[in-house]
Amino acid sequence: MSVHPRAGQPAQRSDLVDVPRLITSYYAEHPDVEDPAQQVAFGTSGHRGSSLRRSFNEDHIVAVSQAICEYRKLQGYTGPLFIGKDSHALSEPATVSALEVFAANGVQVLVDSRDGYTPTPALSHAILTHRHLGADGVVVTPSHNPPEDGGFKYNPPHGGPADTDVTKWIQDRANALLADELQGVKRIPYERARTADTTGRFDFLAAYVDDLPSAIDLAAIANAGVRIGADPLGGASVAYWGAIAERHKLDLTVVNPDVDPTFGFMTLDWDGKIRMDCSSPNAMALLIGKRGDYQVATGNDADADRHGIVTPDAGLMNPNHFLAVAIQYLFRARDGWPAGAAIGKTLVSSSMIDRVAADLGRTLIEVPVGFKWFVPGLLDGSVGFGGEESAGASFLRRDGGVWTTDKDGLLLCLLAAEIIATTGRSPSEHYADLVARHGAPAYARIDVASTREEKAVLGKLSPEQVTATELAGEPITAKLTAAPGNGAALGGLKVVTASGWFAARPSGTEDVYKVYAESFQGPEHLERIQQEARGVVSAALSA
Repeated sequence: MSVHPRAGQPAQRSDLVDVPRLITSYYAEHPDVEDPAQQVAFGTSGHRGSSLRRSFNEDHIVAVSQAICEYRKLQGYTGPLFIGKDSHALSEPATVSALEVFAANGVQVLVDSRDGYTPTPALSHAILTHRHLGADGVVVTPSHNPPEDGGFKYNPPHGGPADTDVTKWIQDRANALLADELQGVKRIPYERARTADTTGRFDFLAAYVDDLPSAIDLAAIANAGVRIGADPLGGASVAYWGAIAERHKLDLTVVNPDVDPTFGFMTLDWDGKIRMDCSSPNAMALLIGKRGDYQVATGNDADADRHGIVTPDAGLMNPNHFLAVAIQYLFRARDGWPAGAAIGKTLVSSSMIDRVAADLGRTLIEVPVGFKWFVPGLLDGSVGFGGEESAGASFLRRDGGVWTTDKDGLLLCLLAAEIIATTGRSPSEHYADLVARHGAPAYARIDVASTREEKAVLGKLSPEQVTATELAGEPITAKLTAAPGNGAALGGLKVVTASGWFAARPSGTEDVYKVYAESFQGPEHLERIQQEARGVVSAALSA
């Protein structure tokens, strides 16, 4: 991937989205229901798009909201539906549109009592603490996407991301409503919806912040006086970090408390776009520059379901590195966890995790991409930790009970501080220990151009279509098109050797397939794996 010449530099006025035009387009523009790019499409994290591309407009939101109402009725869900939003410009109008539909359908909705922003983990936490009522929820967020984007995702009563069968039903029903010119959508004006008997208020912040000691040893962090710098990157965690510091008496500074729908305070990401990606060195450049001011500095994306960990000695940690350290620490420190609790990772996460799991004597469960695969295990305590390479993870309460079943960026940031408080060493120093014990992996992702037809074939490969027997000088030990942890289809291919692997998955938005690769023999061997991976995939596609 070519890096933009201004990557890592502050955004300029010309980089900023025109917010009035964005909002006007949300209400004034209407999707072409015959164009797949303008239809409702639920990916791994809900429906995303932009009003400027006619892929996230009021029509989409009222259709999706009506579909959710009908799905809830079909499933017999009668508990409260929690709704939260992040700080993207399209989140507020989309929340208003959704509330108008939910109220018209008689759904009991709970909105934030402070009229603030709601991190995804706070919504998951609220659902789970009201699970006995059959609660579910909606978060209006496109996560780390650029400022012109909007997003809308549904979490069922298990508190985590909805499974594919649920999102497909909602997606198909929403598109049918769009095709029928929204004839089946029930809706009342916002003023009536806001004051309806079915619309209530819930203090997401207090419920989450007050309960944090059940998951994190905040007393240890306070007693050790760990100096923490927390950057919400203008997102939904902005009020939460200040409340966490005050409530739990932490030496924590909110590095940037500003909220701006253009996110004009950001540095540009690798491609020259504004993107609140806390795992990107370019997007996190300003916080990395302050790494000497704190024992640990942390960042979150706009809905705070991802984490970025910055240490004085290493700068921004690779997400895979911190996941490995977190697992090593937690499975030794949490004596209240079930003895058989497993470690969950996605197929494109580092094999360092495999080596740490083996060293701990714990079962490793490898699943396809998507946090939804960790939900059952986190819910019943059979999985102690679930993490993915894109800096998303969650884990159990200290007593082994469920905390959240969605990614929790605040939790992982606080864990970094706990590690410092209880061990006296930074997470990056702990990772150096892992490297000394298990080797130093080189990891990267590249994009390879492909046609839609090729992507369709790649998504449905069988192991028998892979004829290669060696990869980068080593015998192939596994050819996977289904996840070893649960047998679910990968939607792509993973090829494994003793010291390396690659995984190829078709992109859902571009005419490319993504190649993730890793080598424990160094960067040159990694490059060889990447080169040979293209040949292996090409041969399989033409078989």
